[in-house]
Amino acid sequence: MPFLVEFRRTLRCAAVALAAVASGASAQTAATPDYVGSETCTACHLEETKDWSTSHHAKAWTPPTAENILGDFEDASFEHKGVTTRFFRDGDVFMIETDGPDGEMTEYPVAGVIGITPLQQYILETAPGKFQSFDVVWDTEERQWYHLYPDQDLPASNGLHWTGPYKNWNARCAECHATGFEKNFDPATKSYASTQTEIGVGCESCHGPGSTHNAMAKEGFKTLLAPEGGLSSYGFTVDLELGGETLIQQCAGCHSRREPFEDGNPLPGTPFHDAYRLSTLRTNLYHPDGQVLDEVYVYGSFVQSKMYAKGVTCNNCHDAHTAELEAEGNAVCTQCHSEAGNPDFASLPLKTYDDPSHHFHAEGTEGAQCKSCHMIERDYMGVDGRRDHSFRVPRPDLTLTTRAPNACNDCHKDKTARWASEAAERWYPNSAHRVPHFSSAIAAARTDLRNNTENLIGIAEHTELPGIVRATALEMLTPAANPEIATRLEPLLADPDPMVRANAIAVQRGAPETERSVRLVGLLADPVKSVRIAAARNFLGMRIARLPDRMNRDLQNATTEWQQTLLAKADFPETQMVLAGIGLTTRNMPAALGAFGDAVALDPQLTQAWVMMVRIHAALDDRDMAIETIDAAIAANPESVELSLMRVDLLQ
Repeated sequence: MPFLVEFRRTLRCAAVALAAVASGASAQTAATPDYVGSETCTACHLEETKDWSTSHHAKAWTPPTAENILGDFEDASFEHKGVTTRFFRDGDVFMIETDGPDGEMTEYPVAGVIGITPLQQYILETAPGKFQSFDVVWDTEERQWYHLYPDQDLPASNGLHWTGPYKNWNARCAECHATGFEKNFDPATKSYASTQTEIGVGCESCHGPGSTHNAMAKEGFKTLLAPEGGLSSYGFTVDLELGGETLIQQCAGCHSRREPFEDGNPLPGTPFHDAYRLSTLRTNLYHPDGQVLDEVYVYGSFVQSKMYAKGVTCNNCHDAHTAELEAEGNAVCTQCHSEAGNPDFASLPLKTYDDPSHHFHAEGTEGAQCKSCHMIERDYMGVDGRRDHSFRVPRPDLTLTTRAPNACNDCHKDKTARWASEAAERWYPNSAHRVPHFSSAIAAARTDLRNNTENLIGIAEHTELPGIVRATALEMLTPAANPEIATRLEPLLADPDPMVRANAIAVQRGAPETERSVRLVGLLADPVKSVRIAAARNFLGMRIARLPDRMNRDLQNATTEWQQTLLAKADFPETQMVLAGIGLTTRNMPAALGAFGDAVALDPQLTQAWVMMVRIHAALDDRDMAIETIDAAIAANPESVELSLMRVDLLQ
């Protein structure tokens, strides 16, 4: 097929391949308004500006001034794993001396400030335009320096060192701490020329660029815009007055664990699944029942909740400009969960919740707080408590079978899960919540997939379950996919939920290739970008002589979109691994070797990339290069048994 020939050609060099599609990466059009900055909004929106100005959003990224910096820079020091970091001032400049990318002690001016409480982190510039988030941070409550990863020894040679790719501010952080951010990474020179309209999460991060709105305001809004023009009636790219999914997805862009598709901030109003791929409930991120494990932020939890299913939105609980809760304590919950109820959510039972007859704890205690039972808290970044937004009913009985935590034992750490389960059963003997739960199947499949495929299939087909749960089951099923499973789950390719459709695509790898192409070809023109990209990925490597012209155009367009997402993440080791996989699939070994090489240059601890390079060199009968590569791999990973054994095999 012509598109596959072109894909193979462009993959000869990953950097060239990515640069080739750069010209098509921008989503803006001539009609898109320009960013004007938050200061422009102040004159007309005084109260909103006042509320926003001290919020965590406004302080997400600030200049390194004496007013903004809270840490001790009076020649303070902090020692970690043999490295003594010094914090001091050179005149008016705040300085940090620490180990740089080569391991040598280096003095860096603080280039930016991240956050205000409960911790504050600092940005350092390690090369022109390349910014890194530093690992030693300031605890604003205890007023002391501490290391984000106290148990880890991360020398400069480690990909997880503060100068490495996973701590790069341009690539990993700035998008959600700035307004109108564009990363502008050059794959050829490995350099950044990032720009933003303003640092911090400004008005236009949520409302969209404001030049058209500003021009309309100067005219007194004499004429409002027609909706079909692509802007709201007041000239914005997103109409937050619509609420619902429009508002939730605008918040979700930053408050989620996801893979970005674009080079920087998506244009506000871009549907979430057109800009990102939301992570499923993966083993390293979530417990089997969907409770938070790693730092997954909010959206992946919230979409599991009954509140989300019933139409609750972020601003039902949080003020849009201060980002604080709308009420204190249990009052934020009892605005709906009470005898009076809330007419906006008519399905709620009208009964007393904020009472010992419901929570069985003494009034005024921590156990009587709604959040203690329904929003467990976990600390991330050492001191930053984040609450699970799935609003689940405590299920200590599931802890016994899945080992997922429960809210009861969060507080009663000296008691067992069985004790908590028996207490809950006494309190709620006829509870409708103590029923079979999807977590039992997911927990079992995590350790024994082959004998639990039927249960995962049942989860995927269960339309009453949240889409993220069903998508998780589909993702887990992919390695076990066979013709029978692929055929049975074919209807999910038309599911209303884009996460389900996208994850159902990979399951079709179990189908014969001719059937797979027929089933997937229509999804190349799916209305949702994440689904189109998933379809394009799964067409790669198919042996198809010809498609009808329209379908071939759809395939080319979806493949180009996929290439553009790779361009946006060319500085990610993960992206280079994908490019290497494409090279292997298309039998382009130079491209595969180049991408694997770029991956280990970014993260020397990616042993699987080293292993694949050695195998490719060996397959090409280049034994000397294979030995040279394995020696470099062992030098970077001296404790790897796998690499040492591989070297022994090469020398035999």
